[in-house]
Amino acid sequence: MGGRTTDRLTTFRRGRHTFDVVDAGPPDGEPIVLLHGFPQRASSWDLVAPLLHDKGFRTIAPDQRGYSPGARPTRRRDYVQGELVADVLALLDAAGLDDAHIVGHDWGAAVAWTLAAHHPDRVRTLTALSVPHPGAFLQAMPRGQFLRSWYMLAFQIPVLPEKLLGRLMTTRPDFGVRMGLPEPFASRVVPDIAEYGALPGALGWYRAMPIPDKRSVPAQVKVPTSYLWGDRDIALGRVGAQLTSGWVDAPYDFVVLPGADHWLPESRPDDVAVAICRCIDSSVAR
Repeated sequence: MGGRTTDRLTTFRRGRHTFDVVDAGPPDGEPIVLLHGFPQRASSWDLVAPLLHDKGFRTIAPDQRGYSPGARPTRRRDYVQGELVADVLALLDAAGLDDAHIVGHDWGAAVAWTLAAHHPDRVRTLTALSVPHPGAFLQAMPRGQFLRSWYMLAFQIPVLPEKLLGRLMTTRPDFGVRMGLPEPFASRVVPDIAEYGALPGALGWYRAMPIPDKRSVPAQVKVPTSYLWGDRDIALGRVGAQLTSGWVDAPYDFVVLPGADHWLPESRPDDVAVAICRCIDSSVAR
């Protein structure tokens, strides 16, 4: 592995899978890995990444497992958190990076939390958006989070969810808007997910949740961490957000964004970029 390489990545491989990557910004800048959520791709960072480039950072944003056409396994167990984390480790290796700053939103945040907890030597700083630490998420379930997460149970049904969602996506032009996404991101849901063939793999992340995976047991995070949460997020409640501090044994910044919903990279890119840079700067100052 060794030190960083300035060669641009367009893809990387892990086993038989090939992942697409958007690698941008100053090639010799400090690397920031950006992990997208559901149902999106690397383009969800389109407003955040240029702000980080202006600060001298290189951003590396993969289309993750299930989304990249070359990495769409069909088995549920292929989407357990341990596999998703291993994909990010393979990305770091492909980029020649010993470590990087890790940023994740939604499901990407869940992967980022697990990566930081189990592989702290590969994570310089962690910035998680919207989704709390997995341990805090589980603690919050009996305290109201279960009602917010009902759809996760519905997604366990085979075949039917992708058929229904696929039909909704392709027959309702306002599907992305109804999800709460701002434009132009709302209009991308159909071509980027439904028409691109990514929906079954995207749902695989949910279907793998009940499968035991010792590589992703919730554990304390011991790297400098920032967690951003919008107080109008209908999917993730305040309880899990507040409990997250108990899962971080390191410098920690909890940022509540008043009036913000779930889609922070798309609707609050300036706040997201500021939080990422503040977390990095504070870790350097220490």
